Amino acid sequence: MGAGKDGRPVRDNYMKRSFPIEKLKNISSVKNDLTVLRHMWFGSKKGDDHAARLESFYGPQAAAYDAFRARFLWGRKPMLAACAARLANRSNMIWVDLGGGTGENVDMMAKYIDLSRFKAIYVVDLCHSLCEVAKRKAKAKGWKNVHVVEADACTFAPPECMATLVTFSYSLTMIPPFHSVIDQAVSYLAADGLVGVADFYVSGKYDLPMRQMTWSRRFFWRSIFDIDNIDIGPERRAYLEQKLERVWEQNSQGSIPYVPWLRAPYYVWIGRRPTVGHALHEERVERPPMFPPTFLYTQSWEDPEPDMEVMEINRNDTVLTLTSGGCNALNLLVEGAGQVVSVDCNPAQSALLELKKVAIQQLEFEDVWQMFGEGVHPRIDELYEKKLAPFLSQTSHNFWARRLWYFQHGLYYQGGMGKLCWVLQCLAVVLGLGKTVRRLANAPTLDEQRRIWDSNFIIHFVKNGPKLLVWLFVKFVSLVLFNKAVLWFGGGVPGKQYALIKADGIPIEHYIARTMDGVAENSHVRKQNYFYYNCLTGKFLRDNCPTYLRETGFAALKDGLVENLTVSTNFFMEELKARTYTKVILMDHVDWLDLHVAQLLAETLARQVAPGGIVIWRSASLRPPYADLIQKAGFDVRCIRRADEGYMDRVNMYSSFYMARRKGSKKE
Repeated sequence: MGAGKDGRPVRDNYMKRSFPIEKLKNISSVKNDLTVLRHMWFGSKKGDDHAARLESFYGPQAAAYDAFRARFLWGRKPMLAACAARLANRSNMIWVDLGGGTGENVDMMAKYIDLSRFKAIYVVDLCHSLCEVAKRKAKAKGWKNVHVVEADACTFAPPECMATLVTFSYSLTMIPPFHSVIDQAVSYLAADGLVGVADFYVSGKYDLPMRQMTWSRRFFWRSIFDIDNIDIGPERRAYLEQKLERVWEQNSQGSIPYVPWLRAPYYVWIGRRPTVGHALHEERVERPPMFPPTFLYTQSWEDPEPDMEVMEINRNDTVLTLTSGGCNALNLLVEGAGQVVSVDCNPAQSALLELKKVAIQQLEFEDVWQMFGEGVHPRIDELYEKKLAPFLSQTSHNFWARRLWYFQHGLYYQGGMGKLCWVLQCLAVVLGLGKTVRRLANAPTLDEQRRIWDSNFIIHFVKNGPKLLVWLFVKFVSLVLFNKAVLWFGGGVPGKQYALIKADGIPIEHYIARTMDGVAENSHVRKQNYFYYNCLTGKFLRDNCPTYLRETGFAALKDGLVENLTVSTNFFMEELKARTYTKVILMDHVDWLDLHVAQLLAETLARQVAPGGIVIWRSASLRPPYADLIQKAGFDVRCIRRADEGYMDRVNMYSSFYMARRKGSKKE
C-alpha cells in the first residue's frame, strides 16, 4: 500500500490493482469447477481395467479435484472429526486412507489431531494422477510420516501389518469388489482400531428408521450415481456391519455445487472389531400432535431436594424418570442411583440431555459451565465440530446442528419456557421494572427480597388496591399471559392439567399468584433458588445451580457416573414396560392423561416396580383423582405436601406432592 503527499495511505490504487486479481481468481475457480463437472457428467470412463478407468475419469480433473469436492463431499469432516475424537489420547498410530486420492483427508485431519501422533500415514489410491497430486502436497506440507502408495486397496497392507485407523472417504462406493477391500482392511485392523467411512448412499427397501428412504429417492440417486460407475446401494454398509461392530453413525444430505434444490444423501459410519453384547440402535419417535418444534424446558422444573428426602436412593436402584431439562436425571446419579433411564416423547428434550451428557464426557468443567451455566459459549462451533458432534446420536445431531446459535444468543431464552421468560423480562422493562427484576434476583438476604417484592407497585396494587380495579387488572393479565395457548407452549401446561386446576376451584391467575408469592416470600432466589434466578437472569451462578454444574457433581459424573445414564426418546408407558425399576419419578405426567390411561399406567406400575419400590409424582390438583387408582393397584400412597397447607418447595408450582410404595417385601 502506498502513501500520498500528506503521508496517509492511498487505498484507491490498491483496490484498483487487487480487484482484477480477485476477479481473475473467481473466474479461474469457476473454470476449474466446470472442468470437474464436465468430466463428472460427460467424461470418459474407458479402460481395460479398473485402474485405467479411474485414470481416464480423474486424470483430466486431478488438479481441480480438491476445491470442488470440498463443497460436495460433506461427510469427510464429520468422519475425520469422529475418528480423531476417539483417538485423541493415543500416539504412535498407523493410519491407512484407502482411496485417499490427493491426500486432502490428511490435510483435513490436521485440524482435528496433531499428525505427529501417527507413526505412519498411508494414502493408498489406484489412480496415478491423483497420487501425483498427493505426493506434491505431502512434499509442500513437509509431511515426513505420510507415504503415498499407488496400489490396489484390495491387496494393500501396511508394512507394520496393522493399522490403528482405516478410512474410506467417498471411495468404498467406487471399489467394485467391496467384499475384498473390506476383508483386507479388517485383516490388518488392530484389536482396538477403528474403521471410518463417509460416502453417498441409498437405503434398503426396509432399513433402519434413521436411514430409510422412499422408493423414488432410492431409484433417483442410485441411477444418477450409477452413470459415473459409483454404486451407492446399501450392500456395502450391510457388509461392513457383518464384519464390524457399528460404534456411531450419522445419515444426512448435502448440497451439490451449481445444482439448485437437490441434496445428495450421505452417511458417516465408525466401526470396530466386534465385542460381546454390543447393540446400537436409535428409535425415532415423532412428537405428539401440536407439540412445539423445540424443547419446552431448558432445566428441570421439579425441586430435587424433596425427592431425595423420600426416595431412599442407593446403588442398587434402577430409576425411571421423565427427562424434562435433564438436570434431575443427572442429580440422581450424583446422589447415588445405580442406573437412571430418562425418557421423553419429545426428541428435542432428549437432544438437550444427550448434549449435556456428551459435554460432561468430552469437555472440561469450564466449557460445560459456559454452555450450561452461562448459557453462552464463544467457541461453540469449534467445540461442537471437534468434541460434541462425533458422539451425538443422529437425531440429536440433526437438532443441534441447526441450533448452535442457542449458545450465542443465550440457551435459557430458547424453547417454550425460555421464550416466555424473555417476553416477561421485556414486559418488565417496558413497565419500568427492569431494575426491580435485577434487584429481586440479586437481593443479598431473604428479608431484602421480601421488601423488594412487597414494595413493587404492581404487587402492592394487587394486594391493597380497590377490589374492582384489581379484579379488572388481574383478568386482563390472565387473558393476555395466562391463556391456554401461552400456558401450553410457554409453560407446558396442557388442557387436562388446566382442567384439574379449575376442578379445585382455583382461578388460574390465583394459582400463578400463589406460586410466585410463595417463592418470593419463602425462598431466597440469589442464594438457594436457582430455578427462578435462571428465569430472571438467563443464567445460573456457580453457588446457585443444578448439581451437575457444581464442580464436585461434575467431577463425579465425569469420573464414570454419567455412563449409567440412558437417554431414551420414547413414550413413558413403553419405557416403563421395558424393565423392572426400584424407583419411578412420574413428575406431573399423569396430570396429562385421561383416567382410563391413568388406570392402565397404575396397573403397569404394579407389574414393573419391584416390591418395596417407590413411585413419586407431583400434581396441579390438590387431590389428583388417579391417586386412588395407584393405591388400588397395590401401593401404599400418601401425600407428602399440599399447597393449601403452605409453601411447597423452591419451584412451588404444583398443588401436591405424593409418594407411593409398592406393597410386599423386597425379598418376594
